[in-house]
Amino acid sequence: MHAGHTAAPRGPRDAWTALRGPAARPRPVRAPRPAGARGGGGPGRRPPRGTVLGGLKTLHIRAKRAWDRPLTAYYLVLGGSLLITVLGLVMVYSASQIKALQNGLPPSFFFRKQLLAAAIGAVLLLTAARMPVKVLRAFAYPALAGSLFLLCLVQVPGIGETINGNTNWISLGGPFQLQPSEFAKLALVLWGADLLARKQVKKLLTQWKHLLVPLVPVTFVLLGLIMLGGDMGTTVVLTTVLLGLLWVAGAPTRLFAGVFGVTAVLAVLFIKTSANRMSRLACIGATDPGTNDQCWQAVHGIYALANGGWFGAGLGASVEKWGELPEPHTDFIFAITGEELGLAGTLSVLALFAALGYAGIRVAGRTEDPFVRYAAGGVTTWITAQAVVNIGAVLGLLPIAGVPLPLFSYGGSALLPTMFAIGLLIAFARDEPGARAALAMRQPGVRWKTMRRRVKKRPSGER
Repeated sequence: MHAGHTAAPRGPRDAWTALRGPAARPRPVRAPRPAGARGGGGPGRRPPRGTVLGGLKTLHIRAKRAWDRPLTAYYLVLGGSLLITVLGLVMVYSASQIKALQNGLPPSFFFRKQLLAAAIGAVLLLTAARMPVKVLRAFAYPALAGSLFLLCLVQVPGIGETINGNTNWISLGGPFQLQPSEFAKLALVLWGADLLARKQVKKLLTQWKHLLVPLVPVTFVLLGLIMLGGDMGTTVVLTTVLLGLLWVAGAPTRLFAGVFGVTAVLAVLFIKTSANRMSRLACIGATDPGTNDQCWQAVHGIYALANGGWFGAGLGASVEKWGELPEPHTDFIFAITGEELGLAGTLSVLALFAALGYAGIRVAGRTEDPFVRYAAGGVTTWITAQAVVNIGAVLGLLPIAGVPLPLFSYGGSALLPTMFAIGLLIAFARDEPGARAALAMRQPGVRWKTMRRRVKKRPSGER
């Protein structure tokens, strides 16, 4: 044996030890852990596979991995909004037939109008989903100016149209009306997001005056124009959007509480000065229509939910829509859903809105673009708050505000801007970290081409 050379391994175990080095030495046998220690045989050990606890833990791990995937928010926004819209079309058709016949119209009259609005909204959704952020930001100021002009136009005698005591519509001829206050929600979100993003780039949001001016004064102008028409519900939703933008912008608690306090005082003032609003406030939790049937709508909404039971009376089998419940296809469509589809149907709708809200919050929290953060937060606040106001009124927990259920209730003026806003969320979710690459991998032929390139790069000696 020559000097400086090691002896050749004498067996397979010695050869493996020589190849791996000291790390391959056999590990010493450890003493068994006492019962109850972590990883031992006591209660603290990992639940074995096949047990109920082990299955729940495995399910939790898989669900957590699914939530953390790059495309989770994208599919939640796309799938959730699609399911809400389709289910809304079905319920509009079911809830509006009797109303149409009572007005001497074909049974599918309201459904056909809603279907047309959904088709136009789908085009708007796809347009917003493909629109660059620079174009959206350039569109913000014209949208705000157009909303202010239309809101002023509503108050012109002979142009504005009054429905159910509120003057918030502009007649477009025939059965079509336009409600500018619905488009003002989208305009406020885009303009507010662009304004706050510009100030954040210039590092001005640390000063309270730049947080408030001109965002709060312009919003109050919108609120004043809407309140001239008597629409308290839309005013509440717009106020919530303003508070949501300030919250996402990181407004100090004192400043946030101050704005909230001023809006609360104004809301109390508007309610106290209107007998109609005071009567609606008195109907919270009512179980009897009361004198002059002032709580008729609220009570019959509860009756509809009670008639549904667990799984409902069946699609089209509602009793309350036969003239007992006012506005069954608009403000109180959730009550008809509960009567025909039961608790299971209403919980499904709530779950879809909860998934949509979670996806919007996730998009706003993961982006690095300030405009995307504020716009996603504003849209999520708008849709979630409006759903809470509508469903809370149907359940008797909030006063009847007269706002539609987003993507679900009848009304093209409400559906079109909401679907455009959903398109914005889809575009923002697609730009999440890792989402664009994951979508590119799902294109036809990408995976096969990638595999072929990997095969070509292998050494010729490999199998």
